[in-house]
Amino acid sequence: MYSDVFVNRLGIPIRSSSLPLFSDAMPAPTQLFFPLVRNCELSRIYGTACYCHHKHLCCPSPYLPQSRLRYMPHPAYATFCRPKENWWQYTHGRRYASTPQKFYLTPPQVNSILKANEYSFKVPEFDGKNVSSILGFDSNQLPANAPIEDRRSAATCLQTRGMLLGVFDGHAGCACSQAVSERLFYYIAVSLLPHETLLEIENAVESGRALLPILQWHKHPNDYFSKEASKLYFNSLRTYWQELIDLNTGESTDIDVKEALINAFKRLDNDISLEAQVGDPNSFLNYLVLRVAFSGATACVAHVDGVDLHVANTGDSRAMLGVQEEDGSWSAVTLSNDHNAQNERELERLKLEHPKNEAKSVVKQDRLLGLLMPFRAFGDVKFKWSIDLQKRVIESGPDQLNDNEYTKFIPPNYHTPPYLTAEPEVTYHRLRPQDKFLVLATDGLWETMHRQDVVRIVGEYLTGMHHQQPIAVGGYKVTLGQMHGLLTERRAKMSSVFEDQNAATHLIRHAVGNNEFGAVDHERLSKMLSLPEELARMYRDDITIIVVQFNSHVVGAYQNQE
Repeated sequence: MYSDVFVNRLGIPIRSSSLPLFSDAMPAPTQLFFPLVRNCELSRIYGTACYCHHKHLCCPSPYLPQSRLRYMPHPAYATFCRPKENWWQYTHGRRYASTPQKFYLTPPQVNSILKANEYSFKVPEFDGKNVSSILGFDSNQLPANAPIEDRRSAATCLQTRGMLLGVFDGHAGCACSQAVSERLFYYIAVSLLPHETLLEIENAVESGRALLPILQWHKHPNDYFSKEASKLYFNSLRTYWQELIDLNTGESTDIDVKEALINAFKRLDNDISLEAQVGDPNSFLNYLVLRVAFSGATACVAHVDGVDLHVANTGDSRAMLGVQEEDGSWSAVTLSNDHNAQNERELERLKLEHPKNEAKSVVKQDRLLGLLMPFRAFGDVKFKWSIDLQKRVIESGPDQLNDNEYTKFIPPNYHTPPYLTAEPEVTYHRLRPQDKFLVLATDGLWETMHRQDVVRIVGEYLTGMHHQQPIAVGGYKVTLGQMHGLLTERRAKMSSVFEDQNAATHLIRHAVGNNEFGAVDHERLSKMLSLPEELARMYRDDITIIVVQFNSHVVGAYQNQE
């Protein structure tokens, strides 16, 4: 099923299934939800319902902190989205009709849902150029939105050394994250190519010869590529490498990876904006480029070449390094900074880019102009274009866009755009033998788990060794029987650590199913995975994870050579 997000006349997002644009992995089969509804289990778990189908774009759930909402609605729209007061009483009032029965997914059903989008890749020991410092990677996604708004990408650079891996968190739809996941690595790869290789590629295009392959993609079958837009995307990319050829006379052979990453991010965002302004004679492509530009996406990308690790981050996804200490314990090293209101440097940067009289309005309620949580993102032209340009594009655009109340809405206190940038913050780290793995994940993971727990769980999974710590129960009153259960569960975990064959899947299992004691609770996991799509987003976000495992022997050999 294909779907899209629109906004009705009241400004409340609604679903439409009229446009076949993107295919996505869907949550658990619908038939699994019926027993929950019949037995009133949902009414026991959830106290309120909402008229609005997009909880994350309007009124917050009592269970969902406002910090999790990517967009905050305009006050004029919020009044139309209110709790449905009699829903709770209605569902609870019908309990006399049947005896409530607990319904849980079986372990095989849980595993089927968790493993639907998992992917693993093992790097050959010798790729023809050099021994790789990466053993391989595991990735997985768990949707909360339908369709899922997260994307992921992984590819080997064929004309240069290194591997690219990235996670992309979309908002206001999946169009922008989809486009960025398809295109960004090509822009990065082109930015890293030497002058003579760029000339060779351009000459091949001119003469109609086969092009040198730039990337070897490592994709799950569910990961979608837009064939309809491939020509448009290629033409924009070609214009970019032509400009690189003109700018570079070939005198310098040194490529600055940090500069290449920054240029690629900025150029792709500029092309997304330009394509939307120019439009396309093809009505499908014309609407597609507008959807990409008016939606948004954050990106966290890693480039690994030998012991050189660069992380380019735009937004609030994160990169976390797992380091094994001498005593076998695990520590987390953060390789990216969140670009939001919790980052004081980011707040200061934003305020310095606008007049002093906007100091109180540029960030309100910890959001950009009171609306957008991330302070850096691709797309989101409503925070970048002038008001005149927005009106001109919308009025000349297709009817679907012109009739969309959301696109017509101008953010409050919109005086000196652009307020948003896609420029990444690039971090460099030289790998050491104790650096065992890298976790790239969208904020759906970091909202549910502390970074130290993430690294410990992945580290214990990859090594099969559990660093035994005293069981912490916090302020909970635990009976002797409960403590016995916790100890039994810990012992069982020692033998069942390889239940998951994918480290990202193992991490998602903990992120969704952990109880107050930090152990996976099957009952909780079953409930969370059984949520209908209109309720799932109230309790968590889409989760996308890539776990990259490093080859410590190769990393150590690099160090010994110096």
